[in-house]
Amino acid sequence: MANQKKLRIVPLGGLEQIGMNITAFCYGESIIVVDCGLAFPEDDMLGIDLVIPDISFLREHADQVKAFFITHGHEDHIGALPYILRELPVPLYGTKLTLAIIRNKLEEYKMADEQDFRVVSYGDVVQEGDFSVEFIRTNHSIADAAALAITCKAGTVIHTGDFKVDFTPVFGTPIDLTRFGELGKKGVLALMCDSTNALKPGNTMSERTVGKTFDTVFAENPNHRIIVATFASNVDRVQQIINSAERFGRKVVIEGRSMVNIVSTAQELGYIRIPEGLLVPIEEVKNYPDNKIVLIMTGSQGEPMAALSRVAGNTHKRVSLVPGDVVIISSTPIPGNEKAVFKMINVLSMLGANVIFQDTHVSGHANQEEIKLLYCLTKPKFAIPIHGEYRHRIAQKNLAMNMGMPSDNVIILKSGDMLDIGSKGAEVVGSVPAHGIMVDGLGVGDIGNAVLRDRQYLSVNGIVIVSVAVDPESGELVSGPDIITRGFVYVKESERLLDEAKEVVIEACNRFTDAGHTDFNRLRSEIKSVLGDFFWKSMKRSPMILPVILEWSV
Repeated sequence: MANQKKLRIVPLGGLEQIGMNITAFCYGESIIVVDCGLAFPEDDMLGIDLVIPDISFLREHADQVKAFFITHGHEDHIGALPYILRELPVPLYGTKLTLAIIRNKLEEYKMADEQDFRVVSYGDVVQEGDFSVEFIRTNHSIADAAALAITCKAGTVIHTGDFKVDFTPVFGTPIDLTRFGELGKKGVLALMCDSTNALKPGNTMSERTVGKTFDTVFAENPNHRIIVATFASNVDRVQQIINSAERFGRKVVIEGRSMVNIVSTAQELGYIRIPEGLLVPIEEVKNYPDNKIVLIMTGSQGEPMAALSRVAGNTHKRVSLVPGDVVIISSTPIPGNEKAVFKMINVLSMLGANVIFQDTHVSGHANQEEIKLLYCLTKPKFAIPIHGEYRHRIAQKNLAMNMGMPSDNVIILKSGDMLDIGSKGAEVVGSVPAHGIMVDGLGVGDIGNAVLRDRQYLSVNGIVIVSVAVDPESGELVSGPDIITRGFVYVKESERLLDEAKEVVIEACNRFTDAGHTDFNRLRSEIKSVLGDFFWKSMKRSPMILPVILEWSV
């Protein structure tokens, strides 16, 4: 990449959805990358496990990529690292808990030992190539979250990561508003601010308010078992559940692989306090009366294989729901997950559980007043709303304009846009590939739109496989046709229809032979065409039809 007087900002994800956050910053001959997250598949991505960023741009300039800077340990900011670091084995900078969570993740992929982890503290300034990067304390729904002040000769850009203003956090101290103000006095070229809650007025509630709700639920249900589902990464939430359990004389069981891993890591590093003897293994849950147990589980988003979903489906090996159990859903559904969450709540309720999901969660993202406060403190020349759907980022644009920022200085980017920005102006100068790469099992990027279209078509219309054997010299039908269907009709009730379909295929083969044709590709097309017409006229359905021609000499 050629030397340039302006800073180039290239978001490779995170601007059209909640998830897959990754942004490249380019200046001179240096590139640094902020975050590297994944996104969960949309409803129409049948069979897809997750979506990771397209790093074609970074791959083309791999020799200039200096490091990844990670703002916090949520999957939408770190989940793609096991896939991306294989191609870009550069240092990782982050706070202590963030890098510990990443290390655990990379150990699952047997990559941790080869990775260069560089732990930083709030206030540290890291020099990489033409950039210096300062980590600034923020609050979020996971401990050790940080904003970044990214400085090069073109100016300073503040990237907030995910943040809120919490003056009474469960762990640590409040956001360092003083440092944001100091940077504002020195001059901030651009503010890249979290937009998730830009549509919500007022301020986000403190995390501590959830602890009061837990205490109330525990006090009102002294005779029932309590199950709490929350995000594994929300260590502060887990701490408050543990605090309530201790106050009300209950033992705590941690269930769910990610929950166990993160809580263990947080406890080792001192981010969570668990009194001696309070935790009991899942194997011993049967040894305690129901009213002396609290289970903290994964599955608050209705994930099919998570612990709570397995309990709801009666497939959990050690926990069975009993009428009267109190189930607390301590999270808000991620956009797109609402149907799965409410389906799970309905199932739990039908099994006799008392499901509580009101006032059991507070957001980890800033509402309008907190966003406006950050603008007041940093006084940026330009605003680049990030982390959110289009409607969220437009809402932040309106907030910035209401505070006096010119409309032209609030820049709404698309993933893949290349923004050149400096003190004299900002301009989108082109774009790079930034569509998501779909991961299906062990396959990364081998599933494209054509395959997805086939899967969608099959899911709606089913498939019909027609097998015939023909003489390769004369083209005469030797055997068949045999018809196999899947997802189209129930065969036992459709024998007459399939017999008629066979007659249609036989007639097509006879016409092919009578015309003296020997091009079997033409025969495949003919069978597909006539059978498609037959099924549409008979049933108004259009299954996928796959003719199989076997060459069989008599």
